[in-house]
Amino acid sequence: MTVLWQMWWVWMVAGIALGIFELFLPGFVFLGFAVGAVLTGLGLWLGLLTVAVGWLLLWFAVLSLLAWIGFRRWAGVRRGQVKLWDRDINEN
Repeated sequence: MTVLWQMWWVWMVAGIALGIFELFLPGFVFLGFAVGAVLTGLGLWLGLLTVAVGWLLLWFAVLSLLAWIGFRRWAGVRRGQVKLWDRDINEN
């Protein structure tokens, strides 16, 4: 008997849902999780991942972390980028 989280389409649906959440709450928070879920779903669909749920969740966590790090490097804060405040909103 397979657990629901061992089915590839569940991971794909979760990845799409997390990608939609990213549209409403931008900041690369849910995008890493979305990529991790889609890659986990692809691994299950291709038959590369035939492991227990615990290992599957670990695989998802590692892929999500790598995706998040990649997105932060690609579009995150650049080295040496500093926000300078020259005026305070309360100084009127």
